[in-house]
Amino acid sequence: MKNSRIKNIIFDLGDVILNIDVPLASSSFAKLSGREQHEILTLFKEKELFRLFETGLVDEDAFRNMIRESLEFPDWSEEIIDTAWNSLLLDIPPARIELLQELGKNYRLFLLSNTSSIHIKQVNKILHAATGIEKLDDLFEKVYLSYEMGIMKPDPAIYLQVLEESGLVAEETLFLDDNADNIAAASKLGIDTILVQKPVTILDYLKDYVA
Repeated sequence: MKNSRIKNIIFDLGDVILNIDVPLASSSFAKLSGREQHEILTLFKEKELFRLFETGLVDEDAFRNMIRESLEFPDWSEEIIDTAWNSLLLDIPPARIELLQELGKNYRLFLLSNTSSIHIKQVNKILHAATGIEKLDDLFEKVYLSYEMGIMKPDPAIYLQVLEESGLVAEETLFLDDNADNIAAASKLGIDTILVQKPVTILDYLKDYVA
């Protein structure tokens, strides 16, 4: 139901705007390395590989080297690693982009995503192929990315930074995310929230917000 106080809308990226299938990445590395998928996940978790990369504590080259070292394939090319890492990124339905463009006429729109630089490059390629729009920045007033901010959802500090930097009032702001922990953290700060759950999409959740 529409909240009449809302002036700003913050969107997550994965499974909100972009369709993703997270297990595909570990599955891809499993096939490449000849290991079991659960083994890949254990190795990556032990080394905190995703967290380090998605908070910018390691750059692309260091991330790729950590993959090579962890899976014991020192000769893997950048392309092999990036393709496997990006395999979880699926498609962007054009109707969702059209919705954003309509919402942008009446609301300030922002993106807040836990992600990496390798993913964002590929997402922009997917966006351009699907809609002709060059990059995510063309759809939002500001794009907030965890690897650039040095912090990840659901840390409350990431929401506070977005509110402060963009001059947003929590009670006038709506946040959409597919992760319940991320939603809970934002809600505690007074931000209005919507937990996006498949198969329902933002087209359904936000239909009342389109004039």
